[in-house]
Amino acid sequence: MARAWHLKSRPEAMPAPENFELREFEQTQMGHGMIRVANQWLSVDPYMRGRMRDVKSYVPPFAIDAPLEGGAIGEVVESNAEGFAVGDMVQHGAGWRDEAVVNAAEAQKLPDLGIPVQSFLGFLGMPGMTAYFGLLDVASAKEGDIVFVSGAAGAVGSTVIQIAKAKGMTAIGSAGGQEKCDWVKSLGADAVIDYKAEGELMPKLMKAAPNGIDVYFDNVGGEHLDAAFAVANPGARFAECGMISGYNSTEPMEFRYIMNIIGKGLNVRGFIVTQFMDRMGEFHADMGAMLQAGKLTSQETVHEGLESQVDAFIGLFTGGNTGKMLVKV
Repeated sequence: MARAWHLKSRPEAMPAPENFELREFEQTQMGHGMIRVANQWLSVDPYMRGRMRDVKSYVPPFAIDAPLEGGAIGEVVESNAEGFAVGDMVQHGAGWRDEAVVNAAEAQKLPDLGIPVQSFLGFLGMPGMTAYFGLLDVASAKEGDIVFVSGAAGAVGSTVIQIAKAKGMTAIGSAGGQEKCDWVKSLGADAVIDYKAEGELMPKLMKAAPNGIDVYFDNVGGEHLDAAFAVANPGARFAECGMISGYNSTEPMEFRYIMNIIGKGLNVRGFIVTQFMDRMGEFHADMGAMLQAGKLTSQETVHEGLESQVDAFIGLFTGGNTGKMLVKV
């Protein structure tokens, strides 16, 4: 019988193993237009933490005692859907489990690009699309801009750094610890700030960006966002992708420099990657060209086995990943 991780209780602060339970579950029946997929790769992403709260948002919250969901890649082992054959590799949203029965309309066959299939959960998947459209569309970043990226060692942030450099921008990243900072630097970043090192973040950013910043790609919020308010040039554009520093906190964020939104005429815009799903072809074409030109690389932190899914998820909030966090089933 198939197994899936279920949400046992809603985390109040940092998620803990007792909030989850791995159980056998009754699989959806194979009707017309359905496919059965043996999952091989599972994604964990920070946005999932928001779905564990019982609050109204852009997607419904996870239900208690129901299987969790997330990005997954697997092999079709049974098909009642035209255009899908046994052996096809597909991407779908029924992760956190070893097997899924899904509507074929909600699955995408993976193109054969000669790259590892798990890349479609990383820089060629949702994290990559988030980085691409957040930087180039939401923040309207262009050649010559000075771009500051928080969470630069994560799946999204590391992709933003590389796209910025490929498009002729100055890229400044922030990451935690020397090892991660060295890796971000190896991606081409012009400067990298170790936010875990002694001292306040804002002076570090001023030193790294003596001419200010034109774009801020925010994955962290909190002190990073406040530092960006302080150092931003007039008219700077902020792409608000995530605020992971506050996901497990019960205290509100505080900002000393938020009034610069008015005085500097800052453009601060939040976004969700699903707003750009109809432009996936554009994304794949441009990212494919950058990949072929040798301007993109990726790194993965892989946990082995379905049993490790919760550890991988919690690791997102404790600095446990460099690049994309994945579970290999």
